[in-house]
Amino acid sequence: MKQHSRALPRRVALTSLAGAALAGATALNASAAERHGRTVRFATFNASLNRSTQGALLRDLSTPDDAQARNAAETIQRVDPDVLLINEFDHDDQGAAVRLFLRNYLAVGHNGARPVRYPYRFTAPVNTGVATGVDLDGRNGAVTTPGSDAYGQDAFGYGWFPGQYGMVVLSKHPIDTRAVRTFQHFLWKDMPGNVMPEGYYSDEARAILRLSSKSHWDVPVRIGRETVHFLVSHPTPPTFDGPEDRNGRRNHDEIRLWADYIGGRRRGAYLYDDRGRRGGLRPGARFVIAGDLNADPHDGDSYDHAVRQLLEHPAVHPAATPPASAGGVAAAELQGGANTSHRGDPAYDTADFGDTAPGNLRVDHVIPSRGLIPGANGVFWPAPGDPLYRLVGDGRTVPTSDHRLVWQDVRVV
Repeated sequence: MKQHSRALPRRVALTSLAGAALAGATALNASAAERHGRTVRFATFNASLNRSTQGALLRDLSTPDDAQARNAAETIQRVDPDVLLINEFDHDDQGAAVRLFLRNYLAVGHNGARPVRYPYRFTAPVNTGVATGVDLDGRNGAVTTPGSDAYGQDAFGYGWFPGQYGMVVLSKHPIDTRAVRTFQHFLWKDMPGNVMPEGYYSDEARAILRLSSKSHWDVPVRIGRETVHFLVSHPTPPTFDGPEDRNGRRNHDEIRLWADYIGGRRRGAYLYDDRGRRGGLRPGARFVIAGDLNADPHDGDSYDHAVRQLLEHPAVHPAATPPASAGGVAAAELQGGANTSHRGDPAYDTADFGDTAPGNLRVDHVIPSRGLIPGANGVFWPAPGDPLYRLVGDGRTVPTSDHRLVWQDVRVV
């Protein structure tokens, strides 16, 4: 299998592309102040900082001793994003887990990586693990006691307790928190032409089921005098269902929400946020869409190539070459299996899902808008032989996460 490479600026001689480990990693740690003008690095990272019981993440982060959290922090430090979405970070109403991660992990250098500080952050409640009080899956009645798979199946988004698999945005640039829009409560039935499976959900379930399995956030970030809207989410995986394809269809429409939001006044007119404000993003506003979208443009179980709604959207300005790594190519070659039948280039894979099914996929995305100039980008996936390979593992061992951090530099002009 041909290994893909491309010329990058010297400071981003990324280990996941070049394989020259620590030298490239040191280059990644160039501070934002050293970057030209208003070039800003946006990133998304499903860090798997979720736990099986409520409060467990708080306990793990209360000391600097959690190995997985150290690895997640070092990964972030190696890439040094300016604006970062972390998926699968258990939410607590006080935001204590975020503060602990910032203090005990990101503010402490790991294995030669420099500390990174984010003075601005945003987090909010999510739908995962929030009981509906309705029997969504038609089994066991309505389960309302947290702590089981049956409870998760009847929650607004799958989770064993409220806040599991939450999200957080960290930024070196100011966040206009008063202008943030969240779409946690938007109902699936209120999306015109939705693809909710007919005949699967009861009338009672259809009436209350929210579209977002976690939430959708429009987080305005101030870059100098300009504003870039960080549009973040974590749609449900298009798997773990049956022939009705309820999760695949929901994933499609969760992605469609952003496509409509950036699609102009008429297309987004039906949307309403959690404060009751209607409509989508103002035409001409600049944005970056980011998240573990659980959708590959070529492979996997997506419904109707869901992510192409964004990748081919007229309002976006994707980089000429998607974020890539040498580690993704090596993993596909070493693991074989389902990877051998994939149509997508493994250099662009962002998640290591094993060799049997579905194989490694490109599911984590950072997509800039028109009006932003895309620059360097990458997937943090060091190849075997790279000293930083210890942070990603071989697919059988998962020292940090089964997802990789994906980053995209954009120039704000």
